[in-house]
Amino acid sequence: MELEGQRITIIGCGIGGLTSALVLQQRGAWVTVLEQAEAISEVGAGLQISPNGVAVLKALGLHDDLAWRSQRARAVVLRHHKHGQQVLRLDLDQYSVGQNFYFVHRSDLISILADAVRRAGIQVRLLQKVDRVEAGPSPVVHLSNGAQCGGDLVIGADGLHSKARKAFNDPGQPSFTGQVAWRATVPNVLNLPPEAQVYMGSKRHLVAYPLRDGSLVNIVAVQERSEWADEGWNHIDDPANLRDAFRSFGGTAAGLLSAVDDVRLWGLFRHPVAKNWHQGRVVILGDAAHPTLPFMAQGANLALEDAWVLGASLASADTIDSGLGLYEQQRRDRAVKVVAAATNNAWKYHLRAPLAWPAHQLLKLGGRFAPQRMVSQFDWIYQHDVTAQP
Repeated sequence: MELEGQRITIIGCGIGGLTSALVLQQRGAWVTVLEQAEAISEVGAGLQISPNGVAVLKALGLHDDLAWRSQRARAVVLRHHKHGQQVLRLDLDQYSVGQNFYFVHRSDLISILADAVRRAGIQVRLLQKVDRVEAGPSPVVHLSNGAQCGGDLVIGADGLHSKARKAFNDPGQPSFTGQVAWRATVPNVLNLPPEAQVYMGSKRHLVAYPLRDGSLVNIVAVQERSEWADEGWNHIDDPANLRDAFRSFGGTAAGLLSAVDDVRLWGLFRHPVAKNWHQGRVVILGDAAHPTLPFMAQGANLALEDAWVLGASLASADTIDSGLGLYEQQRRDRAVKVVAAATNNAWKYHLRAPLAWPAHQLLKLGGRFAPQRMVSQFDWIYQHDVTAQP
């Protein structure tokens, strides 16, 4: 289908929304992006962009910008929490010849995408809070100020609490996983190398990796507990609570925790993949379609993939309706599988005695005798290149 002149409204200036705007504008569409905030910005913390996400940025001509503003990941190192002894080192340089992993600050990735949107002349309307969306052959976006807008297609890239998703899905009730997570960034005074350090303890783990020019370290700390916390990653918490929860962590992990003076806490909830991804001329992508837990670091990568496949599906189909069907067909099974992998991955880092010691010994043996197999077990995620699909 020829996208030239098609009027498309995108809800949300996050990673999925901005990437969709670029993909569709390059294919000739007239794109408008709605954002409820007063500026395109993102505080956040660190992200891991794996080769499947990098492929999309490369296809958009943004790979060099990403490389310039991030750290290329060289390895993933699993460590015992108490003194930081190495259990397993996965060498990403050996694994990913020509396909790189990056550690990037969320705000830097948003900035890269937003700058590209501005250069492309795509219209971004700020302070546009969406009240509700009407799906149908002539979609309508109702704004909280009473105004309305629409177009030939409306894309809901509006995240976990998507108004577009609610237009044709039962909202359902998320379930608490029994886990909470803290996010923080601290100065890299310990000179951590460009590697993901994973400190594994009983019912908790901590991940740390450098950002930007290496002067900053991103920390994500996850704890199993019955006391739940509100969903959403921007709830301020006392750093003393984080240090108390991880008081048994020593070595470098303890040094990182001692440097935290500002931290955010959020509860981790399971949300189902949306039953319906499109209705009429309204479609959803990213977290609006398939919220995922952070244990495979694939939320941003899936949003990048979605944006590319949506554009390619619309361009290759005869009509918008058939293009939306093709998009869902190509994305649903993969999203379900990645979400399941993330859900099932956390326990591996939370083993307690007496299971932890033999499990760590098996990891050491695997790293010594079958390192390539240890690294390549998730090839189906990382080696998937949506830009190479016919």
